[in-house]
Amino acid sequence: MGFSISHGKSMDVTGWGIDQTQLPPFEAGRINPRQWFALERQPLPLDLEIGSGKGTFLVQQATASPQVNFLGIEYAAAFWRYAADRCRRHNLGNVRLLHTEASFFIRNYVPDAAFRQVHIYFPDPWPKKRHHKRRLVQEPFLRELHRVLEPAAQPGHGLIRLATDHSDYYQWMLQHAALAADLFEPLPFESPASAGEGELVGTNFERKYRREGRPFHGMILRKR
Repeated sequence: MGFSISHGKSMDVTGWGIDQTQLPPFEAGRINPRQWFALERQPLPLDLEIGSGKGTFLVQQATASPQVNFLGIEYAAAFWRYAADRCRRHNLGNVRLLHTEASFFIRNYVPDAAFRQVHIYFPDPWPKKRHHKRRLVQEPFLRELHRVLEPAAQPGHGLIRLATDHSDYYQWMLQHAALAADLFEPLPFESPASAGEGELVGTNFERKYRREGRPFHGMILRKR
């Protein structure tokens, strides 16, 4: 039985969702993700969210920041469809949702200095030690993100924004950020403008975990 969060409703991703089958062969070289937005929007800053889930952050932040474009990447097909349909229903012309594996896409498709910011909120902590190698936030991946980030020449540019409810994963993030200290300067986390009062980010995961009384950790890495 396939996993579904649509509750029997038809999901329409037309115009908002891009499936990995629509990508050219990666051997063909890098592509410009700005091409997925309307021509008049392509010169605007572009943010990336990795692991968009149901699209809560994208809907909130894109509404609050109409002069910024947002590309969300989600690997789970059911969540990708739901988020893309949700952004379509909100008529958010500054959001696109890509269904693919984030590290593969960034490594093989994304050109240098493509994104203003990268948002990674509540990634899978892979808590068992034997699974730690699957964690997204690791030194080699941080170095790849350094490549695809714009220079931090202006406020808000060249940033990786990280949040987790998992204390061990947060310590892991700190360790791997230290390994990439030649590339990034760590800064205290500042909540995005769309976060509610008392919220770190305001995703579905955070709201669920907050009811459970879990602690939250955040950090920002600024490109050197």
